[in-house]
Amino acid sequence: MLEIRNLETGYGKKQVLFGVSLEVRPGEVVALIGPNGGGKSTILKAVCGLIPIWRGEVRFGGNPINGSTPAQNLARGITFCPQGSRVFDEMTVRENLEIGGFHLSSRELGPRLDDVLRLFPVLKERLKQVAGKLSGGEQQMLSLARALIPKPRLLMLDEPSLGLSPNLVTVVFERISQINRDTGVAVLIVEQKVREVLRIARCVYGLRLGRVVIKGDPEKVSSGDRFKRLFLS
Repeated sequence: MLEIRNLETGYGKKQVLFGVSLEVRPGEVVALIGPNGGGKSTILKAVCGLIPIWRGEVRFGGNPINGSTPAQNLARGITFCPQGSRVFDEMTVRENLEIGGFHLSSRELGPRLDDVLRLFPVLKERLKQVAGKLSGGEQQMLSLARALIPKPRLLMLDEPSLGLSPNLVTVVFERISQINRDTGVAVLIVEQKVREVLRIARCVYGLRLGRVVIKGDPEKVSSGDRFKRLFLS
């Protein structure tokens, strides 16, 4: 579904990624792990179209998407949940969800709302509530739900556990796994909670200083001494 080959990019004159290659298959959960500054979030931004691709190629569904805008990539089926619980505080839960379907007709939007509310019943009880009054966990659920409104083929998540209590982290990861299982959407997830994300991932890429240094099946690679030294110490 998603193929990244020899990706190089960065911010201004500062290069962050150096020849990164990875892939996400349909229906797969892929984890990107590594220390801060390793380039994990930069990969998501490049795929989404938020930053330019300097060199290399990104393909989605077999088609190159280099130079595409975020709106064009959304239309292709790529959605992005940025770091933190990014909700519109002064708008209601319903209004936040409707923003996720801003490009849909009213006929399309209604069924999409019903679908995500079945996945997140707690939000159905709070549709008229101002989003800023939700708990941190509820805001994260709202952010996830909004990203699902367009029925994406690929859902990209940037540290969905950020700022959450351990109990809520468990809940969020269970919900991500459920979304993948129930909807078939592929997930590319950046996460610092290594042990937790490996429980739901089918493939893991470990990044350091803008390069992939480890990749493979989570259970196999996580048992190695090098993996433990680099990512679990």
